[in-house]
Amino acid sequence: MINIAVCGAAGRMGQRIINSIVETEGVRFSGALERPGHPLVGQDVGLIAGCGELGVAVSDDLNGVIAACDVLIDFTAPKVSLKNLEACGLQKKAIVIGSTGFTPEERALAAELAKTTPVVLAPNMSVGVNVCFKILKDIAATLGDDFDVEIVEAHHRLKKDAPSGTAVRMGEVVAEALGRDYNKVANFHREGITGERTKEEIGMQTIRGGDIIGEHTVYFIGMGERIELSHRAMTRDMFSRGSVRAAKWVVSQKPGLYDMQDVLGLR
Repeated sequence: MINIAVCGAAGRMGQRIINSIVETEGVRFSGALERPGHPLVGQDVGLIAGCGELGVAVSDDLNGVIAACDVLIDFTAPKVSLKNLEACGLQKKAIVIGSTGFTPEERALAAELAKTTPVVLAPNMSVGVNVCFKILKDIAATLGDDFDVEIVEAHHRLKKDAPSGTAVRMGEVVAEALGRDYNKVANFHREGITGERTKEEIGMQTIRGGDIIGEHTVYFIGMGERIELSHRAMTRDMFSRGSVRAAKWVVSQKPGLYDMQDVLGLR
């Protein structure tokens, strides 16, 4: 039986992850972590998540929650996730991180910290999205430089980072397949007299509004034809189920930095 704890347990994503843990065989929900001073600290997290009383109270004791688990699932923010990763490393506990908005420097720090414990860090835990990553690599490599690439993503109005981590990873996958440096060719803004589109650039467009869970479309646009690869999330359960799948997988791995391509065997 694998003991799984959740950071950000009282949030929307945390609640869905807790439900997925309760519904999954071979795992046990062992701890609910929230920031110090959170108004729900001390309350039964099962009642908060709508899955019935679980006998597990929301806690702000990071080290205590980690000590009682085999793996921590964290969908918070990069700085919080890195702090939790460091704490997990000190106790030799695995961690699954679904936070987005990591800078290159923060990702490098995560890789360094992962030398002490197994870590799954992925911008999107959806099985479908990760299949899209694999397909995008093949499409881009086959089409080459003859097709322009544009990526459009849409999320709810409360999302704090843009473009989404999933969109960024899609751009990175395409750029790698085409032999380009994503950080040099990504174009996030067009306004006024921009001049002609360059052959190398990858357009990154963002939509924010309402309660959109997550939609991503990659356009490969050629002369007289166009390929569109789209993924639309209907519920957050696809992310929560993916994170639990990652948690079950990562506990038996050696220290290192992994992603959902590793979890799903898509390499």
